[in-house]
Amino acid sequence: MKYLNHITEAIGNTPLVKLNKVTDGIKATVLAKVEYFNPGNSVKDRMAIKMIEDAEKAGILRPGGTIIEGTSGNTGMGLALVAIAKGYKCIFTLSDKQGQEKINILKAVGAEVVVCPTNVPPDHPDSYYSVARRLNREIPNSFYPNQYDNLSNTAAHYETTGPEIWDQTSGNITCFACGVGTGGTISGISKYLREKNPSLKTAGIDTYGSVFKKYKETGVFDEKEIYPYATEGIGEDILPKNVDFDLIDTFVKVSDKDGALMTRRLAREEGLFVGWSSGSAVYGALEYAREHLTEKDMMVVLLPDHGTRYLAKIYNDDWMRSQGYID
Repeated sequence: MKYLNHITEAIGNTPLVKLNKVTDGIKATVLAKVEYFNPGNSVKDRMAIKMIEDAEKAGILRPGGTIIEGTSGNTGMGLALVAIAKGYKCIFTLSDKQGQEKINILKAVGAEVVVCPTNVPPDHPDSYYSVARRLNREIPNSFYPNQYDNLSNTAAHYETTGPEIWDQTSGNITCFACGVGTGGTISGISKYLREKNPSLKTAGIDTYGSVFKKYKETGVFDEKEIYPYATEGIGEDILPKNVDFDLIDTFVKVSDKDGALMTRRLAREEGLFVGWSSGSAVYGALEYAREHLTEKDMMVVLLPDHGTRYLAKIYNDDWMRSQGYID
């Protein structure tokens, strides 16, 4: 008989799918690593189980404990699935720009959700970072994974996603593109791929309102770069320890509108019903490919999550019109 002992055993081994229509005019072969095939419908499942298992080995997380994390939704889902398998409770803090679908999904898998304001500095007591840390201090036998600075995040992708991409492309990949939020995905994958092919190029996809691109280019953390943006899951107003800038050759910034419209194109033209940051990743990757890649190149772009997280936003015509993204 062939069966899984728990849903978490389904994490990983996601498919690589060639993009055919949105790549019109691009000379390189562009392949998408479609991470919504993970059981929690996102790439974050990979690092969720790694952070929990590493904490267990270190004795930081004990039986009956509570997992407390600040999340944009997907990490919370991954952690919740692992918690169900292992018997932990979950409390997640989210910023109020996250879609209601994400909140509903987290509650559906048994998590408690605390919604915090978006438009406050990271060190403000009401930010979702600060609230998660405070709850960790106040609640006995609790664990704060801190996906931003927990290097198990990067290790998960070095150990699983990077080798998968290398094997699936038979080592022919020459360029990797990925949205950057916590930084674990791009850093772990890029580290593995560069060990296999030192000449491989890595393009990080950033958003306007985030500090990453300017910091990479100048070494300056410019608070003037920080302002509210709508795209979920990429960009930051902090510098997470998981972002290894030495492993990222360049950053491409993508606007909220361009990312949203490409997300809808992926659904209609490629049959890939993905989330907002997936559209941003593809838009930015194609901008890079147009300028830098030839017919000899093979690019892989990672698509982090599923479109069900965004039904009230980018897949809602009324909401898209209200933002000025469509007529």
